[in-house]
Amino acid sequence: MDEIVEVVAFMFGFLGWVMVGIALPNRYWKTSTVDGSVITTSTIYENLWMSCATDATGVHNCRDFPSLLALSGYLQASRALMIAAVVMGTFGILLTMLGMQCCKAGGENPILKGRIAGTGGMFFLLQGLCTMISVSWYAFNITQEFFDPFYPGTKFEIGEGLYIGWCSATLAICGGSCLLCACKLEQPENVPYVFQPNKGTVYSAAVTSQRGASSPYDRNAYV
Repeated sequence: MDEIVEVVAFMFGFLGWVMVGIALPNRYWKTSTVDGSVITTSTIYENLWMSCATDATGVHNCRDFPSLLALSGYLQASRALMIAAVVMGTFGILLTMLGMQCCKAGGENPILKGRIAGTGGMFFLLQGLCTMISVSWYAFNITQEFFDPFYPGTKFEIGEGLYIGWCSATLAICGGSCLLCACKLEQPENVPYVFQPNKGTVYSAAVTSQRGASSPYDRNAYV
């Protein structure tokens, strides 16, 4: 595998993992502004863990979701997928670092190091897929409620946390795909070709030439 491709893919995966850690606790997964007078205007925003509100005076009030079992199914699934993405990214970083050619911890075997790097790329790819499914599913429910004319609750819009999640998923998928496609899984067999002449033919020709030539020992030494 090319060392430049390794470094670029690792940086993509690492940045994706960092952005997952930023998106997960971000409070602005969805936002809604309730307009009123200058004093009563407030902004409501939520994420996977809590619901918050702030008014025009700058006072913030946050409330954690009371029960896990009382949450919507998509919210529980989004939590699980984001936590799984963090775990997958951690394994991807460790395995990719061991499989990189510049790292001596994984040994000197290029086949083994290529397979380790490829496994790290697979974990990065799983991280990106988990993140993409989580944020896309969450955004789908936001848009579905927003465009539903019969929805009685507060209508939210997509917040910055989802955009961070989409960027994270894209980087992780690109990094994992590069590692999987460029990893060195097989060692090329560069065996030099050695020319081997036909020994039997050369041997027979040599014997024939020796038999046909007259030996100096058969002649009279004085002639």
